Amino acid sequence: MSLTLRATLLFALIASLVVSAVGFYLYYSMGKELVRRADYQVSGRVQYFHHLLADEFPLSQLSRNPGLFENMLGNERDILTFSLTGQAPLINVNPSRLVIPPVAPVPDGQPLTLQTVHALNAPDGTPVRFARAAVKIQDGRTVEITAAHFMTEESRLLETFRWEIIGAVLFAYLLIAALGYLVIRRGLRPLRNMAREATQIHPASLSTRLSTDKAPQELQQLIHSFNEMLERLAEGYQRLTQFSADLAHEIRTPVGALMGHCQVALYQPRTVEEYETLLANNMEELERISRMVENILFLARASDARSVLTITSIDVSSEITRIQEYFEGLAEEREMTLHGAGRGILQADAILFQRALSNLVANAVRYGREGSEIVLRAEPHNKGMNIHVISQGDPIPADKLGKLFDRFYRADASRSEGGSSSGLGLSIVQAIMALHQGSVSVESSVQGETRFTLFFPQADHKLSQ
Repeated sequence: MSLTLRATLLFALIASLVVSAVGFYLYYSMGKELVRRADYQVSGRVQYFHHLLADEFPLSQLSRNPGLFENMLGNERDILTFSLTGQAPLINVNPSRLVIPPVAPVPDGQPLTLQTVHALNAPDGTPVRFARAAVKIQDGRTVEITAAHFMTEESRLLETFRWEIIGAVLFAYLLIAALGYLVIRRGLRPLRNMAREATQIHPASLSTRLSTDKAPQELQQLIHSFNEMLERLAEGYQRLTQFSADLAHEIRTPVGALMGHCQVALYQPRTVEEYETLLANNMEELERISRMVENILFLARASDARSVLTITSIDVSSEITRIQEYFEGLAEEREMTLHGAGRGILQADAILFQRALSNLVANAVRYGREGSEIVLRAEPHNKGMNIHVISQGDPIPADKLGKLFDRFYRADASRSEGGSSSGLGLSIVQAIMALHQGSVSVESSVQGETRFTLFFPQADHKLSQ
């Protein structure tokens, strides 16, 4: 069911319920008013004859012309009786032979009110309103006056009005449904425009954005969110395209080197020593390709690796010392020194922690200034722990800081040609920190101090394993 049809039916249903409630109220009010008028009519009729007998009207004249009272009632089924207490009725106008219940009459001297009117139903279901009053005549005897009114016409009027209300409700439902459908369909036109514009978006046109012109306020937020999603998709698609190009470029270089070595070796006969040298060089290139493939596979599985994390308690001071000893020889080649500071216990995956910190230290040794110092510092705080890797070198421009964690990106490509760097080290660090629900950041001052910071949140801030 479409949104337009669903909203139309709900709108029409609510409107019909409101109309039905109003019709029911009018029907109830009309019925109540008709009963009140019938009560006035009955009580007024009894009051009239009460005054007539109280004004010394001869009792003997009551029975002389009973047809006169029938003409005075107006309704051929109405009832009017006069009787002395304990005797047969003097006047008994009762065409329907309806038995009136024995109720106590209103005593002489008390006024007749609507509360003194009683109700009953005739055998055919017609509502009847009746009243009974007593009056003392001149000779001291008491005459009981009983008047009843059959609400025949009122019942017919209510029945007619009830069917008119039902017809009006059905007509209102259909009319409101038709008008509501047109109004809602017109109101949802911006959604159809959005759908039409969205069908024109494909990978070759991710720069297309939905227009907010003539869009209602409720849809503008949706359009802005959709456009922001398109921007993220375009950025991700661009990065994927760039990643594919960079991957092809990175693999082409060692493959080209391998092919060149083999072509040169096959150009003329070689000695055993020359073949051994060729195989050794080829092994270096193959190891570089193997490391690159392993890093790419790690990044590809990083989003699903949270379930295989092995969280343990890590002595940060011991890990820093171990990494210092591991990179000590490599740092001495560039006359650099490593210095560690800080202590604390960290909840993380030990292997991934070592890999992230090792990548940052290797990056600092590779790009740092010769003869400078590399500092590894741990700083616990109330939200977790920061691990800093501080090195001295050339300042990194601000426009390159945000790209350092992109795959295959090198801030100084000239120093990476032919080396073991594949441009994936910082991307792996970022993926490891994402697995631990932490973060990695970088700062570079104009004096050339570069600071990488690993933030590990407290254990209670992490997802359960």
